[in-house]
Amino acid sequence: MNLEGEKRKKQWQVYLLECADHTYYCGVTTDLCARIENHNNGSASRYTRSRRPVVCVAKSPFMDKSRAFSLEYRVKKLPRKKKILWVKNGGSPDA
Repeated sequence: MNLEGEKRKKQWQVYLLECADHTYYCGVTTDLCARIENHNNGSASRYTRSRRPVVCVAKSPFMDKSRAFSLEYRVKKLPRKKKILWVKNGGSPDA
């Protein structure tokens, strides 16, 4: 397959961070390592800036942008106990 001239689709992931104050932060990214680094240096999110350091406790499989943002929305609406289950299930998109 010739990818020249074709737009390469980005692969997205939903991630769940545990902050230093034991709260959770959910987000989406195409580069999880860089995003976590940004959270830990204070340049990614206002929420995590004052709750450093953060640790990634779950991540989803790769998916397209639309599915990733939809999953992020669903996870953010979950109560804390269900987010914990989502983490224990390895970030399954069936949260």
